Amino acid sequence: MSESIALVRDDGQPVFLDLEGRHHPQNGSLFGFWVYLLSDLMLFACLFAAYGVLGRSYAAGPSGADLFELWLIAVNTAILLVSSITYGFAMIAMQRKNARGTVRWLLLTGLLGLAFLAVELYEFAHLIHLGAGPQRSAFLSSFFALVGTHGLHVLFGVVWLVTLCVQVNRHGLTRENKRRIACLSMFWHFLDVVWIGVFTFVYLMGVLP
Repeated sequence: MSESIALVRDDGQPVFLDLEGRHHPQNGSLFGFWVYLLSDLMLFACLFAAYGVLGRSYAAGPSGADLFELWLIAVNTAILLVSSITYGFAMIAMQRKNARGTVRWLLLTGLLGLAFLAVELYEFAHLIHLGAGPQRSAFLSSFFALVGTHGLHVLFGVVWLVTLCVQVNRHGLTRENKRRIACLSMFWHFLDVVWIGVFTFVYLMGVLP
């Protein structure tokens, strides 16, 4: 592990330098992003807990077995899992210093993310059309809160993907862009793991009597 020294900028913020004089803020960025992911994990844990408590409170309304189209959710799950694979190919292209290939794989990942969101929006619209909106029962309120929050995270990830593609096209695979791509990789795979929990806990268990 290399030794480092701390200098103070004019604005009072510390800048860490190794013995060769290179600053390395990427370590702090990655650590900070792990802290963010842990806080996001706590958010989803609370939403899962709320669904666990309220998931059987139907208020004489429809249950998950009445509403969920499991084949459609399975297709949507496959779309999101494939997007995780395409992001892996983007990381491989980045390691090979192939900026154009990195952008192509990132864009494909973003398209798969948009396809996932389109299916999710269709499901929400279909449920509301059937009169099973979030105000219908505690079960549906917790369902829309959990699945909708995950969908918002996917939307944010797609916006981040597009922004990164623009940055790579303009500036190439700089150290900063590589760090951002690595952070988004952790975020995207985190969303996949959360969705596996949603698919299992909400949909598969929801169709059981």
